[in-house]
Amino acid sequence: MMAVRLVTRIYGSATRALCFGGWRSLHTVYQMAELPETHQMLRQTCRNFAENELMPVAAQLDKEHKFPAEKVKKMGELGLLAMDVPEKYGGAGLDYLAYSIAMEEISRGCASTGVIMSVNNSLYLGPILKHGTEEQKQQWVTPFTSGQKIGCFALSEPGNGSDAGAASTTARLRGDQWVLNGTKAWITNCWDASAVVVFATTDKSLKHKGISTFMVPLPTPGLSLGKKEDKLGIRASSTANLIFEDCQIPKENLLGQPGMGFRIAMQTLDSGRIGIASQALGIGQAALDCAVDYAEKRIAFGSPISKLQAIQFKLADMAVALESARLLTWRAAMLKDAGKPYTKEAAMAKLAASESATFISHQAIQILGGMGYVTDMPAERHYRDARITEIYEGTSEIQRLVIANQVLKEYQG
Repeated sequence: MMAVRLVTRIYGSATRALCFGGWRSLHTVYQMAELPETHQMLRQTCRNFAENELMPVAAQLDKEHKFPAEKVKKMGELGLLAMDVPEKYGGAGLDYLAYSIAMEEISRGCASTGVIMSVNNSLYLGPILKHGTEEQKQQWVTPFTSGQKIGCFALSEPGNGSDAGAASTTARLRGDQWVLNGTKAWITNCWDASAVVVFATTDKSLKHKGISTFMVPLPTPGLSLGKKEDKLGIRASSTANLIFEDCQIPKENLLGQPGMGFRIAMQTLDSGRIGIASQALGIGQAALDCAVDYAEKRIAFGSPISKLQAIQFKLADMAVALESARLLTWRAAMLKDAGKPYTKEAAMAKLAASESATFISHQAIQILGGMGYVTDMPAERHYRDARITEIYEGTSEIQRLVIANQVLKEYQG
């Protein structure tokens, strides 16, 4: 039903044609001069939603560090919180290119809302869909598609970030219960989530091959939340520690097989990087929009500053960086949709889009001058929001390592 609502909202009379596999047709970046018509319609619908529902409140949400509960529920009704989840589980049943496009438009309206959407789609629902049993999907996927509930993802710890294989959180099987102990850090959505995908060590002697994955409901005895972090950006999304103290969960809450956790985490981050790349694109587009609008209206030396070559050069560099990153991101999404390897391309997309977002938002402030430095204009918020995209779900340094490793493997045959 959710997919029907979203498709009907977007396409009206075209719904019947789409039901015959239109969403699942594959395209390559070499064949495609522009987005398929169906994806263009989705893009416009999400853009309208962002402009009407998110842009008017984004600054206030940021200022008050307020979770956009009402907007999240509306997004759930549209199917935006479970975009590639099959319809039989309550999702929209769309492809990853559609998800990338929607993520960009939502993040263009509000980057905080974008990351809430990304975590639920990529990091929470993604691994359950890929590795969960049918019973687990019914329990942990279906209730999290409508916007009434959202999930989160717990991999990082106070003592490890990029070294994901060094998990110190442990899980011990005691009878028919797993007992979890340890602390997870930087967990997005955790104050507002109803469940979390947790990675914990079940066999220390096996190092990263001894990590397993678990589903944990929130709240649950033995699990407490740390203080909300006071962040530079994406301030309408909650971020905090998860503290496990003899937290007991049923044996059947194990996701996949024991020891599969590290592999599940890496696979999940591959797809998650497409989501964060798309978020970065949205932030970069919003910053470029802001810069162009100001340059056209600001009069200096008798003309709009958009007539000045110095400003035009900045705008040109911003546009090239944005469009280049967008094509990389779409290519990664299309490779995933085609069932082809996309680890390198997802890392490239995330690296290019995040660094482009930071560059573009920096240049936007420079174009606005003093007006870019005050909260009367959104440029400073875009700059603050962009910075995190180079850090979470794999820093830019990690992306470069992933890319180099993949390139070397290709040359080695």
